[in-house]
Amino acid sequence: MADKARGEEGLLGRLLALFLATFTISATANSGYAIIAVMRDDFVNKRKWFTEEEMNDYIAIVQSCPGPMAVTSSMIVGYQSAGFLGSMAAVLGVITPPFAVMAIVTLFYQAIVSNPYVDIFMRGMQMGVVAMLLDICIGLFRDATKKSIVYPLVIMVLSFLYVRLTSFSIMWLAFGCGAIGAVKALLIKKEVEAND
Repeated sequence: MADKARGEEGLLGRLLALFLATFTISATANSGYAIIAVMRDDFVNKRKWFTEEEMNDYIAIVQSCPGPMAVTSSMIVGYQSAGFLGSMAAVLGVITPPFAVMAIVTLFYQAIVSNPYVDIFMRGMQMGVVAMLLDICIGLFRDATKKSIVYPLVIMVLSFLYVRLTSFSIMWLAFGCGAIGAVKALLIKKEVEAND
């Protein structure tokens, strides 16, 4: 699907489109999960650069990588759309708005912190982020259950229970899920080799 995006416009046009898209997304969404939800809508539904399944794979990769989700997701989407330069354009687009906002807030910190309208605005934004997080969760759940396979549902339930009922590090959950995925991939590979 990224090849379609590459064929529609020249390299400079693609880089500009990536920068403007990620700049706009970063300026309107205020957290990593919210940015992923808006990216999904923009790149899958509006631009048709990726399929829903491709975007879900990218989201899974982003969540397993260290670092800010907004930067990692823009890097992956940019790379898949226009290679290395695309990832640089997308990352530059996503980091510019928060950098500008932080510079302004630093200059006018006291006036902003004591303003009651800013407090109301921030509370409203929190509710918007909750809605975006629900959108991501529902989309991922729908895609995981679409194929009627028990395996992803079991992993999802066990992961939820691990997070809610234990105080162990999430790192162990990530390693465990990775190990289960590797075993599953090996079993599928053996099954395919046995059928050939």
